[in-house]
Amino acid sequence: MSLIPVTILTGFLGSGKTTLLKRVLSESHGMKIAVIENEFGEENIDNDILVSDTQEQIIQMSNGCVCCTIREDLRATLAELATKRRKGELDFERVVIETTGLADPGPVAQTFFMDDEIAEFYLLDSILTLVDAKHAQGQLDQRQEARRQVGFADQIFISKTDLVTPEEADALAHRLKHMNPRAPQRRVHFGEVPLSEVFDLRGFNLNAKLDMDPDFLTGDGHGHKHEHHDHDHEHGEHCDHPHHHHHDDDVKSFVYRSNRPFDAAKLEDFLGAMVQLYGPKMLRYKGVLNVVGMDRKVVFQGVHQLMGSDVGPKWAPGEQKVSKMVFIGIDLPRDILEQGLAQCLA
Repeated sequence: MSLIPVTILTGFLGSGKTTLLKRVLSESHGMKIAVIENEFGEENIDNDILVSDTQEQIIQMSNGCVCCTIREDLRATLAELATKRRKGELDFERVVIETTGLADPGPVAQTFFMDDEIAEFYLLDSILTLVDAKHAQGQLDQRQEARRQVGFADQIFISKTDLVTPEEADALAHRLKHMNPRAPQRRVHFGEVPLSEVFDLRGFNLNAKLDMDPDFLTGDGHGHKHEHHDHDHEHGEHCDHPHHHHHDDDVKSFVYRSNRPFDAAKLEDFLGAMVQLYGPKMLRYKGVLNVVGMDRKVVFQGVHQLMGSDVGPKWAPGEQKVSKMVFIGIDLPRDILEQGLAQCLA
């Protein structure tokens, strides 16, 4: 039996998560989806769709979807859904988990890697973060949870851009990109996202494509030969909104690249040590590496302290063997990481 793909939906209050979930639960999209809702949400979906006084935790919707509120922990809920599906009591093809407005998606994501029973049935597909353009700047300034949600995202949907000026929307997009260059951004109307863009994004696949917004890597001299790392990504020279630079967010990303191959053992020791030390502050990290003695790319990625690696495809003939990594985290010691990585080069 193939694994059931899971999407984690996160985002601050008012960002359109409920709109998106209502569509999933009521639209006739022909997909069978189980939606798991954290029931202590501030804006509960029940009022509109579910009869709130029912004791049932799992409710079958008219369009074939299943809605379920978490009363205990996520693990138990997922295990129960898998059991019912196996017995033929419920039929669903995928799962969407909504985290509450202030939740940190990290532990939710880790459940799918750490728990053998869950990993046997489910596959984490991606973390989607909805950002409300009207209130995001203030939320990002004041709440670390909002910044973390951006750092974790595999895909960012910016809603309510019609309520702000194009300049404000661009400034927000710019700020989000500094925090997370991995996640493509898309502007959406309220929570109205085409479902094809919500599912099967494979954000946790260990593929050899290091997804980074292509614009993020322009404008800082990328013809350069020097091997250690990118410059700081403040492209002041072609940036006509001075207020971009006022946000010194604690969630930041940086890219490391080198044309020299890595010594596998040294790198493994170093990254292992970094993850032990800074794991809670490391939100997402991913890399495609050139390793001594291997004709294939080595791909690694992680969430907090959990890191996985895999051997990817062969380097193509004539392809420049460049190692590229992106680290997204809270106040990560960039200099320590860069020096340490440099010492792992062969």
